[in-house]
Amino acid sequence: MKTIRESAREVPVLSEVDVLVVGSGPGGLGACLGAARAGVSAMVVERFGCLGGNITAVGVESIAWYRREKTVDCEGIGIELEQRAKTMGATSPEPQSKSQAINADMFKYVADTLVQESGVTPLLHAVAIDAIMDGDVIQGVIVHSKSGRGAILAKRVVDASGDADVVHYAGAPYRKTPKEMMLPVTVMFSVTGADKKRFLDYVAANPTTYKDWGLNWDVQKGGKEDDLFSPYLSKPFDRARAEGVIPAGLKSIGGTWSTITDSGEATYLNMIHLTGYDGTDVWDLTKAEIEGRGQALQAIKAMNHFAPGFENARLRTYGMTVGIRDTRKIEGRYDLTEHDVRNQARFDDSIGIFPEFIDGYGVLVLPTTGRYFEIPYGVLVPRTVENLLVAGRCIAGDAISHASVRSMMCCAVTGQGAGVAAAVSIKDGVTTSRVDVARLQAELRRQGVRIH
Repeated sequence: MKTIRESAREVPVLSEVDVLVVGSGPGGLGACLGAARAGVSAMVVERFGCLGGNITAVGVESIAWYRREKTVDCEGIGIELEQRAKTMGATSPEPQSKSQAINADMFKYVADTLVQESGVTPLLHAVAIDAIMDGDVIQGVIVHSKSGRGAILAKRVVDASGDADVVHYAGAPYRKTPKEMMLPVTVMFSVTGADKKRFLDYVAANPTTYKDWGLNWDVQKGGKEDDLFSPYLSKPFDRARAEGVIPAGLKSIGGTWSTITDSGEATYLNMIHLTGYDGTDVWDLTKAEIEGRGQALQAIKAMNHFAPGFENARLRTYGMTVGIRDTRKIEGRYDLTEHDVRNQARFDDSIGIFPEFIDGYGVLVLPTTGRYFEIPYGVLVPRTVENLLVAGRCIAGDAISHASVRSMMCCAVTGQGAGVAAAVSIKDGVTTSRVDVARLQAELRRQGVRIH
C-alpha cells in the first residue's frame, strides 16, 4: 500500500478530566453517568451531533424488547434511561414486550438532560483517532473535529465506541469476527402515510410469531418462544419477490416493525439485513450505507403493494448511520462464554446481571423463565493496557455471549460498571486491573445496581 509520512505537530490539550468516555450509546451514557455519580469529573466524546448511540444515530427504539412477564431484569442506569424517557414523553408501548419503545429524536434531548444534570462534560462532533500512551498506561486520546486535532488527557479512559476503537489504538489485544461470519448490518428507516388501524387489523388477521423467524432465517430457538407474538413482517416481501415487484434475489429484506403513530408514522422499521460488511472498514461502511438506503426503498415499494395500511406510505427518514452489531471484541481478564450465558453463571466480581437473552448467530432465546446471568468485572478489563476499560458490545467473550451482551440494556450495565470502576480506582489510587471489587460493588449498589 502506498503511504505518506505525516509531519510531527504540536497538539493542543482541549481538556483534562478524571474519566473520559469515548462513545455515548447506552454503554457510554452508563459509564459517564456512573463515574460522575461516584464523585469524579467525567467527560463523554461523541462523533455525531447527538448523544445516544444506536438509539439516536441509528434509530433503534427497542431497548428492552426481550422483557416478558417473568423476566428478572437488570437494574441501574439502563432502566433509568427507559423510565426517564417515558417520564419526558419520549416513549410509547413496545408492541411485543413489557417495555417502552424510545422515540429516537426525543431521546437526544433526554440524553442531553441526564448528562447536564450529572455534571458530565459532553463533546460532540469529535472522533477519537489515537490513544495517548505512556508505556502500557493510557493517558488520554487524540480527537479530530472541525476545530482540528486536540488531546484530551484523562486519568482513566472508558472505550464505549462499540468497535473497541481506543483498544485498537492503544495496542491492546482483541479478536475480530471474520467478515463472512459477522452479524448483519442494518439501515433503519421510517415512513409516513401509514394507516394504523388498517395495518393492525391486517396483523390481527395474520398473526406472526417467533416461529415465523425460522421460515426465512436459520434461527435456533428453545421452543418456548415459538408461539409468542412477534411484529415480524415477511409475507408482503415474499409476494413482492414472487410477483416481480422487487428483485427475486433480494433476500436481505424482511424484519420487524415497532411504533406506528395515529398520524401514520412507522418510526422503526428494522427490515434491511446486509451480510458481508465489516463495520471497521470505511469502504464497507460506505457500500453498506448506499446499498441499505436503496433496499429500504425497495422494502417500502413492497409494502405499498402487499402490506395493507402501507399503500400510501413513503419514506420519512433514514437512520443517521448504518447499524453495526459485530466487529472487535477485546481479550479480557475474563472472557464470557456461551455456557455462562445459558447456565446462570455467578461471579465473585459481578458488576450487574442480565436476563438469559440471546439474539444472534442463528440463536434466539427469550427470558421467559426468570433465569439470568451475572457479568464479571474481568470482561471489561483489556489485557496489557492499564487504566483503560471497555463498555458495550466489544467486551470480552465468545460469539453466543456477544449475542446477549450486545443488547443496549446490557451495554448500559457494563457501562455503569466500567464508569464506577474507573472512579473507584482513581479514589483508591490503584490501576484499573487492581480495583477493589468490594468497593466497586458497594458503589454500584449505592447507585441502584443489582449485583447478584
